[in-house]
Amino acid sequence: MSRAMPHKMMAKKEISVPMRVALYVVLLTFTVMTLYPIFWLVMSSFKTTQEFQLNRLGLPSGLHIDNYVQAWRIGEFNQLLLNSVIYTAATTLAIVVFSLSAGFAFASIMIPLFLMSVASGLYNTRLGVLIPYIGIGMPLGVYLCTEYIKSIPDSVIDSAKIDGASYLKIFTAIIIPMAKPVATTLAILNVTGIWNEFMLINILVSKNSLKSMPVGIMKFSSALSSDYGKQFAALVIGMLPMLIFY
Repeated sequence: MSRAMPHKMMAKKEISVPMRVALYVVLLTFTVMTLYPIFWLVMSSFKTTQEFQLNRLGLPSGLHIDNYVQAWRIGEFNQLLLNSVIYTAATTLAIVVFSLSAGFAFASIMIPLFLMSVASGLYNTRLGVLIPYIGIGMPLGVYLCTEYIKSIPDSVIDSAKIDGASYLKIFTAIIIPMAKPVATTLAILNVTGIWNEFMLINILVSKNSLKSMPVGIMKFSSALSSDYGKQFAALVIGMLPMLIFY
């Protein structure tokens, strides 16, 4: 009897077939609802403006690849895509590294005083964009890294100190490998945030050659008219790097 009891308890915990079917239906419905807007956006990017206005939900009558060619040319995406990659990659890397460093200092040694200042003469420069981006992203990054590094047992760091490891060695050999989860979280948050940032880039630079992808995409929309085919093509171009990243 005692050996049969665990099997009976496991059988009671198993999900019934109707419940499992219902769960799959819910998950499938959620998946379709999530993917359909992307499918609709891609399909609309192959339509002409007239075709989109006549049939917003239907499939395109043909694949108007010219929408992508014109969107890339009008949006000047050659330069803007490069700018977005530079801003996103450099900012994310800097925030992750600086946040881990500050988090390690906050959790183990002392609470340093961060003095931030923006030197004059940085307007219309890449550095003038990167410094505010990094500064804005640092507070959340420092908080997350501090709380995460606090959870690392002190005995691990104490053992390294006894072995003669410097703080730099402890940080590079112990803290960074153990902090991969929080570093990944920071990277995801900052890549999506910086890539889609629109308002600040317009304040920091006025040269079109230094702006990022969202600014170029906005060229296809105005208060009076919109070229839907090219606008959707521009949106797909701007969305693809994020889909590849995920």
